[in-house]
Amino acid sequence: MNNTITSERTARRLPIQSWIGLLLIAVCWPLNWLLPGLRTHLLFFPLWLGYILTVDGLVMLRKGTSQWTRSRARFVGLFFASVLAWWLFEALNERAQNWRYIGRENFTAPQFFVLATFSFSTVTPAVFETAELVSTFLHRVRGPVIRPTRPTLVAFFVAGWLMLALLLAWPRYFFPFMWLAVFFILEPINAALGFSSLSRWTRDGNWGPVVALWLGTLTCGFFWEMWNFFSFPKWTYTIPFVDFLRIFEMPALGYGGYLPFGIEVYALYNLITGVLRNVRSDYVQVD
Repeated sequence: MNNTITSERTARRLPIQSWIGLLLIAVCWPLNWLLPGLRTHLLFFPLWLGYILTVDGLVMLRKGTSQWTRSRARFVGLFFASVLAWWLFEALNERAQNWRYIGRENFTAPQFFVLATFSFSTVTPAVFETAELVSTFLHRVRGPVIRPTRPTLVAFFVAGWLMLALLLAWPRYFFPFMWLAVFFILEPINAALGFSSLSRWTRDGNWGPVVALWLGTLTCGFFWEMWNFFSFPKWTYTIPFVDFLRIFEMPALGYGGYLPFGIEVYALYNLITGVLRNVRSDYVQVD
């Protein structure tokens, strides 16, 4: 009886954006899986907008604040930053050829660009929303102290460019560097320019934001792969050496790429906002 009352009270407190998000998911998820023919190019964006709004409301419920309530402009800005970020990875994949889109042939190049851009715009908001929700369950996570000293930043920067060079030269063997090189290049740039960077926390041995990004992105990865499985158009993978034991379309070991991907998204976002407005990001800060 008490549990029922508590659940009802929680449901009444759930912010309006979560109810809107749940409605979008309830409509778009079955349509995306059950409608015949081409449909995902129209349903991907509203489905993931539903996810983003749902999680934003849960963050609001947990913290009393969320990305949407803190700043509408910055919330919308996440979608624009996401487009730039993911097209960068699409460019890298032109060399690596780790994934491809089934059904792409049904669209002209301009049509695919526009439709894909809308879909790509949801990546960063989904990652940041989920990471912030994860952070509300974390206490201070202790880890190695990594300070943004000049030698450390130079080492990161050189390592990042080396990873990128190896990826471009021998993508069959060094494809995992796609999910590391961008971070190692951009993290020292952000730190050196005074933009937000993960070193704000690791210099004190606080790895909470890093872990929140890891787990948040892995959670998004599960939903990306699950909702993709019965979609059309959809993506599939060809990943050397680990192309076995698939969970949905993704090989099981491939999910490991989602861990560093989260911190790359964080670095890309902070470079973009730092250059444009010198804005500090607090989306995954652990209280």
